[in-house]
Amino acid sequence: MTARQASPRLARAVRLGALAAGLVLALAAPGSAADLDAAEVRAALAAATPGHPADFSHRSLARLDLSHLNFAGADLAGTDLYATKLEGADLRGANLAGANLALAWVIRANFTGANLQGAMVSAMVVASGLETNPAEAPIFAGADFSAARVQGHFAGFDFRGAKFIGTHAAADMHNQSMGLIHADFAGAHMEGADFSHAELGRASFAFAHLQGARFLGADLFMADFSGADLAGADFSGAQVDHAMFAGARGLDSVTGLPPNVGGVANGEPALPEH
Repeated sequence: MTARQASPRLARAVRLGALAAGLVLALAAPGSAADLDAAEVRAALAAATPGHPADFSHRSLARLDLSHLNFAGADLAGTDLYATKLEGADLRGANLAGANLALAWVIRANFTGANLQGAMVSAMVVASGLETNPAEAPIFAGADFSAARVQGHFAGFDFRGAKFIGTHAAADMHNQSMGLIHADFAGAHMEGADFSHAELGRASFAFAHLQGARFLGADLFMADFSGADLAGADFSGAQVDHAMFAGARGLDSVTGLPPNVGGVANGEPALPEH
């Protein structure tokens, strides 16, 4: 079955399963209290200067409502932001290396140029409903997810120029009874993104914009590139066993792929151009 033929009912069931899994994680998570309250966070941000940005590193801000606050350039390295509400927050250029963003609410948050190296970016709340909405999408342009753990729904989001070097974004095949939890980048804008040596097994890049992206040495086992624009992408050294390229565009300019990829190699007809 191609990406266009996938059942909407099945896709909805998968999203419901992933949401249910996230709720289970939330209920099972330890209830450690935050080190600061929201008023103290706001005061620290108000006192910050460009030369002395706010420092919340290795503190717990778990479950606080920090929506619409300006964390641009702040130090949040190793910070626990589990289930924290960051709706509409400005996190441009913030240092979130090693931070825990599992189940964080990031609707309309701006992570442009943020450092998310080694962070836990799992099952974040990115929409007010089950479907992602462009009007609610967080922004991750130029963010660095190198060596981060990334799972969740990011369909249609802006990841232009982002780094995913050595990122762990493969589906976790354990405890999948409520639906496959994986990285879904379907339709995302990922022009110039770098996925070198990333683990991307079963990740979805269907209809994504991947012009000039780099997948050097990446593990792409069963990854879905159906209908994606891959013009100028580099797959040198990548493992593409059972990856799906049906209907992918720009394959004639791709580097490093075997010559038999595409609809024929995957046993499916190519998707029509649109």
